[in-house]
Amino acid sequence: MAEAITRLDRETVIKELNKLINLDYDAIAAYEAAIERLNNAEFRERLREFKGDHQRHIHNLEVCVAKFGGKPSASGDIKQVLTKGKVILGQINHDIGVLEAMKSNEDQTNRLYEEGLQKLEDEPEVAGLLLRNLEDERRHRAWLVSTLDAITI
Repeated sequence: MAEAITRLDRETVIKELNKLINLDYDAIAAYEAAIERLNNAEFRERLREFKGDHQRHIHNLEVCVAKFGGKPSASGDIKQVLTKGKVILGQINHDIGVLEAMKSNEDQTNRLYEEGLQKLEDEPEVAGLLLRNLEDERRHRAWLVSTLDAITI
């Protein structure tokens, strides 16, 4: 993979992938906060599944960073405070508020994965990994939107 770099230098690839690793760590923290605060067992189970997707994303991105000779990020960044904070504040409105906060977080996650994919699209293996992760993110967001629509009617 590292030898296939055409238009992008290794540092650019590593930097962009590490941003997404940070993002997935932040998402895991938000999912943990949400799971602790939800009353509905079905919602908690679905969010555990989504948290697992983010854990898998981190692992796969770490492998990719290492292939490019970089050191993978080992934690989230300052956004973790914001993403987790939305969930904590969302608890005021019970399950609906928590799910709304998670939808807001997934909006951001989708956007940042789309941006990363756009920046790294010239690297087919990297782009393929990011597209698979983005498909998970889109599925997470779609479930949150449909669930919120169903419970706020």
